[in-house]
Amino acid sequence: MPELPEVETVRRTLSPILGAKAEKVWWSGKNLRLNKPFDLAAIKEASEGATLESVDRIGKYLILYWKGRKQAVLVHLGMSGRLRYFEGESERPKHTHVEWSLKDGRILRFSDPRRFGQVETLQRGQEREHASLTKLGPDPLTDGIDPSYFYQGCKRRGRSIKLALLDQSLVAGLGNIYVSEALWMAKIHPTRIAKTLSKTRCENLRKASLEVLDRALEHGGTSLKDFVSAEGHAGEHSHYLWVYDREGKPCPNSECPGVIRRIVQQARATFYCPRCQR
Repeated sequence: MPELPEVETVRRTLSPILGAKAEKVWWSGKNLRLNKPFDLAAIKEASEGATLESVDRIGKYLILYWKGRKQAVLVHLGMSGRLRYFEGESERPKHTHVEWSLKDGRILRFSDPRRFGQVETLQRGQEREHASLTKLGPDPLTDGIDPSYFYQGCKRRGRSIKLALLDQSLVAGLGNIYVSEALWMAKIHPTRIAKTLSKTRCENLRKASLEVLDRALEHGGTSLKDFVSAEGHAGEHSHYLWVYDREGKPCPNSECPGVIRRIVQQARATFYCPRCQR
């Protein structure tokens, strides 16, 4: 599933179509996340005939603002979604579900083979009141992660630190890949109970989380299967991962003789070094 660096990469690479006017909205007729009814009329009201003014992001969610409209368009890529623009007329890719035809001839398309993604509207100026966003924690890039807030948040959670970080109510945007990376960097075992972490360990983890996200952004995110930017380019950070998807390989720490292991936590793979992360 695309995480914060991938979604932020999409946001940044949508910049070439800012200022473009949406002439027509098309829908495939298929519902998206959890078969929730798709409200085409609301999407049209929020964007059709209007200029794309800006694209913001909260955690793993993108928000498309169209000039003069009270509603904005909320997009979540789900597990396999893509939000891409295409130059001029082109064959509609398979699994395209929403399409904005722009006045300048380009086309903005949302595609999603598994249909776990989300395209709906929210009230402009009341974004955090939307059901999908109201429980999200601070966004690391736009809000930062306050040291005291992070420590107190960990102390209130009696589950493993890996699962606590995956819960978007603590920090928005962190996912399976970058949590594994941050825990390795902070030398914290993924099954360690969050509330048992010392203040020093929490601070190390907070800093590691921010650094891991910055590293991934520098490489355009991680493409393991489906992710591409709004321009259609795959992220290159998979070449720079320390532990994720590296089971059986030596620990990246040259002074450590450990070998990366894989465990499963709540049906999600976790990768760690048993020597570095005791």
